Amino acid sequence: MDSLLLRDAVLEDLPILKEFEQEIIKAERPFDPTIRPDPINYYDLADYVEREDVKVVVAEVQGKLVASGYALRKKARHYLDHEDYAYLGYMYTKPEFRGNGIIQKLIEILKQWAKSQGLVEVRLTVYHDNLPAIKAYEKSGFKSHLNEMRIRLNT
Repeated sequence: MDSLLLRDAVLEDLPILKEFEQEIIKAERPFDPTIRPDPINYYDLADYVEREDVKVVVAEVQGKLVASGYALRKKARHYLDHEDYAYLGYMYTKPEFRGNGIIQKLIEILKQWAKSQGLVEVRLTVYHDNLPAIKAYEKSGFKSHLNEMRIRLNT
């Protein structure tokens, strides 16, 4: 894709980053009826942009933000062979730019950041029925690992 710029997010990007967050929430609502009604937020984006243990990246085309993602350093479970891992989230591409491999390029940057932090594992979560997202992550080498199950109790 011509004129694609991949870069770290900056605080000046926050208005668009918050729009992307709301689009993610809107897209995930059909997969999870327990998401609270609007207004909600998933992330403290201003904090993430400034933290050393988080890398927030964006894709820009002709001066406009079109995609985003982050890697967040997290503690691994005590019984695993690594202490920390990179958790990927906030993965979003504007609909008109999907299918161009932008998310795969952002993931590569986030994987390189994880390596530079001495991390050896990268994880993410995705709704089981979100097949387009699963397909995109599989293109970047991810494999399904653990199926989380739940049940709502009548009170």
